[in-house]
Amino acid sequence: MKSPKFSLFLVFVTLLNLFARADEGMWLPMLVSKYNYNAMHQMGLKLTADQIYSVNQACLKDAIVALDHGGCTGSIISQKGLLITNHHCGYEAIAEQSSVGSDFLTDGFWAMRPEEELPIPGKTVSFLIRMDDVTALVLANVTPSMDEGERGSAIQKETDKIIEAADTVPGFEVSVESMFEGNEYYIFVYQTYTDVRMVGAPPSSIGKFGGDTDNWMWPRHTGDFCLLRVYSGADGKPAGFSKSNLPYQPKYFLPVSLAGVKEGDFSMILGYPGTTDRYLTSYGIEEKLKQSNPADIKAKWAKMEVMKKYMAADDATRIAYAGDYAYLGNFWKKSLQESKALQRLKVFDDKKRTEEEFQEWVKQNEIRKAMYGSVLDDFKNVYQAASASRANEALIYTEELLTGARILYIAFQTGELASRFDSADFNEMIGISKKRAAKFYKTFNPELEKELLKNMIDLYAKNVAPEYLPDYYHTIEKKFKGDAGSYVESIFDHSIFASEEKLMEYLNNPKKKTLLKDPAFVAANSLIESYMIARLAQMTDEDKFGKARRLYIAGLREMHPETTFYSDANSTMRLTYGKVEPYKPADALFADYYTTLQGVMEKEDSTNEEFIVSPKLKELFNKKDYGRYGNKGIMDVCFLTTHDITGGNSGSPVINANGELIGLAFDGNSEAMSSDIKFDVNLQRTICVDIRYVLFVVDKYAGAAYLVDEMKVVN
Repeated sequence: MKSPKFSLFLVFVTLLNLFARADEGMWLPMLVSKYNYNAMHQMGLKLTADQIYSVNQACLKDAIVALDHGGCTGSIISQKGLLITNHHCGYEAIAEQSSVGSDFLTDGFWAMRPEEELPIPGKTVSFLIRMDDVTALVLANVTPSMDEGERGSAIQKETDKIIEAADTVPGFEVSVESMFEGNEYYIFVYQTYTDVRMVGAPPSSIGKFGGDTDNWMWPRHTGDFCLLRVYSGADGKPAGFSKSNLPYQPKYFLPVSLAGVKEGDFSMILGYPGTTDRYLTSYGIEEKLKQSNPADIKAKWAKMEVMKKYMAADDATRIAYAGDYAYLGNFWKKSLQESKALQRLKVFDDKKRTEEEFQEWVKQNEIRKAMYGSVLDDFKNVYQAASASRANEALIYTEELLTGARILYIAFQTGELASRFDSADFNEMIGISKKRAAKFYKTFNPELEKELLKNMIDLYAKNVAPEYLPDYYHTIEKKFKGDAGSYVESIFDHSIFASEEKLMEYLNNPKKKTLLKDPAFVAANSLIESYMIARLAQMTDEDKFGKARRLYIAGLREMHPETTFYSDANSTMRLTYGKVEPYKPADALFADYYTTLQGVMEKEDSTNEEFIVSPKLKELFNKKDYGRYGNKGIMDVCFLTTHDITGGNSGSPVINANGELIGLAFDGNSEAMSSDIKFDVNLQRTICVDIRYVLFVVDKYAGAAYLVDEMKVVN
């Protein structure tokens, strides 16, 4: 007979973790008909399952794209390859196309004719062709007696066979992805287009309204969108940029609805969520709160402080570093709010209860003990060892220093020449390095870089365990008497990477000895060596940790056979569904489900660049000149849904019961920033820009009505 304690836990945790709840879950579209369709239909969905995902007919999945292989999501909204995504997803491209004389970040950009559309080098758009369950094939030769190394080799061998057999169509990309930490495997086939052009972007006063202050906050009044276009060769297949390319003709594109939203409406999101960690244990929560998040917050803030000072003093620097600063600010605030939410929502306690229930269940019979008996102890031992080694902190600071100090990063990139001096492709590598340098130094402020590198070196020394300190700290102590500033000045005085002119001069007459002795190259290599030492310390128990993760999830699924589980996000296409709903962020507070242009005017602050409102937008507001996009004299801006999303979902289409576009997902709310680890049914909301506001900005504000005419607008 089960103990009363175990029964209470079973009831409590089962109710707590019902992953089949409509709002929670990032579901593989191919499994919607099996797991989700009935619930979706009962909530109001009018489409069939095949209209959402099919390999035999055009459907919603054919209009959804992964930008840059999963950095963001976009959707096709016209027969001419017009693509819509978030402004912040296009922010780096907008910044790269900008200059002091043509400041598209400040003024916006609109191509009024096709020939005015701007190519975006390096931007990619990937369409999912199909996905399939290949678990049986991948695990065909895996046996229980294998250790993790043998298991991994057997899986890799079968995976390679599957990819080779599937990779028969030129231009298709094939990958096999693990689900449930190696308990299941799925194949994904994509077609990727590389000729992508900028069509339209609102000024930052609309597309980034509220800036860092409003980031992850509600109420929100941000017109977070931009428009791109996908081009193909004459045969409709992917092709490199060419003026002779044609607008891509999609299998399917989303119609756009002017109906708006109301509380309780069904809606769904298709997109490419990046990563979640819903099966993280209490030990992982503790590590995140005590080590990883504090290190991430500290390191990113140190870089942001320096950037912001120089960006405020010079427009060219502001434009050059805008993309980097926005990226840092977004994830700095996410880590900050995540830690607060984890503590406020007592996620550690929830995870602990689940683990206690799991342990009680394991004890019920000998087979379970043999299979799962050591899982929680393994977690405990691995995390205790990692905490003692402080390797995770070292890795975070090293990554932030190497990627944040640009002179070290370009030295690291160019350093690949060191081992290629005698290779047949050396001249080709020199050409690649020259092209990289020509682009790199367009956004390089030496004084900013000096201060940033100096501050990061000091921060690193104060926060990283001594055993991970790079060798250059000995140089700083001996040669520069402990003065990091003097060391940095010396690097910039003597390094070939201090300017484009110096690097180009070197690349025109490259000598191996010069590269190997270069102070920036030496510093970058020293940093990489320290990174590897920390990585090896972290990897000591990696096999044990991986096995524990796999068995823990397998055990949870076995323990709750009545529950439909979903796999963590991993940048593969997922569907989430729910409703348009308000929420209560805290005691005595109520947050409505929509915002309007009135709120933009209320937030206006001409002394704060984050809350500047353009005269044109104020004029339209004062005249109530909203055209067909207004709602009885009101211009809706953003709305809330109960969808389950994470990073990578930015730009994802919010789709109504009829399969029509009603908005774009662009953020989550701060009160539920623990959502990558635990979905909170009461607090978690997705912040979406209303498609009617998007069309209003395109048509009435920008005067680009031809773009609206290109869409299939449904009244």
